[in-house]
Amino acid sequence: MLAAAAALTLSACGGSGGDGGKDDDAPKAKGPNLKGQTVSVAAVWSGPEKDAFRKVLDAFEESTGAKVTLVPAQDPIIGFLESKVAGGGQPDVAMLPQVGAIEQAVANGWAKPLGKGAEEALTTNYSKGWADLGSVDGTPYGVYFKAANKSLVWYNTAVFENAGVEEPKTWDEFLKAAQTVFDSGVTPVSVAGADGWTLTDWFENVYLSQAGPEKYDQLAKHEIKWTDASVTKALETLADLFGNKDFLAGGQSGALQTEFPASVTQTFTGGDQPKAGMVFEGDFVSINIGQTDAEIGTDAKVFPFPAVGENSPAVVGGDAAVALKDSKGAQALLTFLAGPESAEIWAKEGGFLSPNKAVDTAAYPNDVQRDIAEALIAAGDDIRFDMSDQAPQAFGGTPGKGEWKALQDFLKNPKDVAGTQKALERAAAAAYKE
Repeated sequence: MLAAAAALTLSACGGSGGDGGKDDDAPKAKGPNLKGQTVSVAAVWSGPEKDAFRKVLDAFEESTGAKVTLVPAQDPIIGFLESKVAGGGQPDVAMLPQVGAIEQAVANGWAKPLGKGAEEALTTNYSKGWADLGSVDGTPYGVYFKAANKSLVWYNTAVFENAGVEEPKTWDEFLKAAQTVFDSGVTPVSVAGADGWTLTDWFENVYLSQAGPEKYDQLAKHEIKWTDASVTKALETLADLFGNKDFLAGGQSGALQTEFPASVTQTFTGGDQPKAGMVFEGDFVSINIGQTDAEIGTDAKVFPFPAVGENSPAVVGGDAAVALKDSKGAQALLTFLAGPESAEIWAKEGGFLSPNKAVDTAAYPNDVQRDIAEALIAAGDDIRFDMSDQAPQAFGGTPGKGEWKALQDFLKNPKDVAGTQKALERAAAAAYKE
């Protein structure tokens, strides 16, 4: 459903980004009187995302009188928080980007359950599926503030027009389109191999579409091994792209040195002769496009991740706010983040998608994001959460280790499918056992 809606955005226009200051037209939420109190929030966001979240926190300050300190965290955030907790300096609230991170925070005794106000806001404004994702053993701990549709491919329209290709709907059509773009003189695909999380997203979309949701759920829980034949098939499919150096901007070695922001900007810089014609990733790509001169809906368009099996996949991710202290300020912030006003502030900035069904979609800056947001709400529980974000962080969310490292090694040598599977299974077995 998410992917289908994305296909309807061809005539959308408009851009994203903000002026870097407070938005005088931002909705004003009413909150408790917290004058004199300080609330600290840890998040891994940087650049435009950090700036947009700061606007949200500014609104909370204005509505409550509290002072909010934004604490820059490093990946993996659980490791970062462990050192903070050990020193007694944990933040009041942490934005956790993985389901596994929430479970680990609860298991470690760090996370505090939602208070009455935050739980009521969660029940009112979110579908059961999203509420369950923030719960552990039936107790709600997290509010999913920011969501992501991770089943999108963005493309440079000038490149497609010059090559004479149309939006591909299947994996075979995608590879044919890539060849046609290459023949026109432009490298077809930009891959952010320096950031292992993008490679997990590539795998998950191929796997969900090809193996189906039942297998996807089993692999996410490690009920089947990574040496399973379904994983073999998915990696062999992905190797059709990763194994062709002509299809990757900079080849395999160049892709491994490309970080996510650069993977986007190099696709939409240089007019009809960019370093790549397409880049895969979620709706949040739009905020990086906003750092270029390209206009979303005109110079930059999007199509659903191509169907490898019968259907296009719908993989989502998200960041949840979790209280780490029993404080009035922490619970007030969670309640605020569970309401529509906070999400509408960031929605105006672009590069943001909210799972909150009470959000006015008119707040989104263009029809591309508006359609994706409305489809996310309409999909309800009929989605699959990012597999690596469901895994223990040691496997699915740690740079240089686990799935991230194994898939980076696979990008370097896509012929070694068996070796990749063995490495994935070794890392998964150790992480899930812990």
